[in-house]
Amino acid sequence: MGEHTQDNKMAWFRQARYGIFIHWGLYAQLGGFWKGERVSAFDGAEWIMRDGQIPVEEYRQIAKEFNPVDFDAEEIVDRVVQYGGKYLCFTAKHHDGFAMYDSKVSDYNIMHTPFGRDVVKELAEACQKRGIVFCLYYSQMQDWEDPDGDGNTWDYDKEKKDFQAYFYRKARPQVEELLTNYGKIGMIWFDTPYDMPRDLSDELAQLVHDLQPECLISGRIGYGLGDFREMNDNNIPHNAFMEDWESPMTLNNTWGYSRVDHHWKSASQVVRMLVNVVGKGGNLLLNIGPDGRGQIPQESHEILLQVGKFLEKNGESIYGAIPMADMPYENQWGGCTGKPGRFYMHVLDYPDEPYEIRIYNLKTKVKRVTLLETGEELKFVQLYEIARDEYRFRAFFPEKPVNALDTVAVVETEGPLEYHDLRTIYAK
Repeated sequence: MGEHTQDNKMAWFRQARYGIFIHWGLYAQLGGFWKGERVSAFDGAEWIMRDGQIPVEEYRQIAKEFNPVDFDAEEIVDRVVQYGGKYLCFTAKHHDGFAMYDSKVSDYNIMHTPFGRDVVKELAEACQKRGIVFCLYYSQMQDWEDPDGDGNTWDYDKEKKDFQAYFYRKARPQVEELLTNYGKIGMIWFDTPYDMPRDLSDELAQLVHDLQPECLISGRIGYGLGDFREMNDNNIPHNAFMEDWESPMTLNNTWGYSRVDHHWKSASQVVRMLVNVVGKGGNLLLNIGPDGRGQIPQESHEILLQVGKFLEKNGESIYGAIPMADMPYENQWGGCTGKPGRFYMHVLDYPDEPYEIRIYNLKTKVKRVTLLETGEELKFVQLYEIARDEYRFRAFFPEKPVNALDTVAVVETEGPLEYHDLRTIYAK
């Protein structure tokens, strides 16, 4: 595939910069508890079947009671829009093997529950109406319900597993269903490839290319076959990463719904993560976990609404931003995002009097500085100190922040950003 075509394929991803992840399945019904006891695990509430070593036949019984009557795809996608997300990634099948759509490959799916509705279909249609890019998560290797899928060693003998049989019987045909029956899919988010054979990973990637050539493939297909790098869960690279990448993050400490995990990140923390990720050239995929009735936890909703309101006025500094070169010093006041001919100072920790923000060793000449929300022009000083061989830039802000979450200033420059390399200075 030519570079120009790949750039076109990646265009929506590079423009979006912020997506909403939704982990939802049978595990939401349990909320981290099994038979009245909390299953404590490092992995998260969605791993309860494995961490609790719950027998398949017992776990399957949850499907007979699964009836999330409050689920409303239209409302959920409306909320994604309100939150400022540009794409939605939904768990079509997680590691427990249960499909949240009408699968003809396996009857272990949502159509065989009291609810009996195709959640993937409803979300796909709602996203299409609202211009949200619809993406699907599919666990291609782990499947704790299938005797040949990876992961379940308490019900099935690991030595007797035939993964290739599982791949052709379930994984491959289910991916084919998802890419055939639900319209345009922006991305398929594979996960936990572990030691999946290279030839099967190649075949899975080729299937995606054949069925939907414009559909992105996440890096967790393995072997470098993805269209972008998927960072470790809840981790952000230390330095700018000049290739396409994404950081999947949780709003609390788990991915699936938990009755007891109320360790919510604040709206301020989410904005800080967003600035950090986007400034380094990546996308933030932020997860929420609806409960067993299909409702987004109210705490999640309120936090993400605040983020959405910030983005309504300051989205220019996030959407379509390009990677910033690493600055010589850490900015204790916040961080920066960039676009050609300008960069944005995100003042997350507002300064005391004299209300100034400094950037050292910025060589590029600054033309103008304004507040993004109000358009107010800010005074600035830029100079070079010969004795210390040091460039200094200072911008003077109002007494009070324009936005409690993040006061954003637009810095217009005469050319591409260039910094004086500290290694050059101190190597003398």
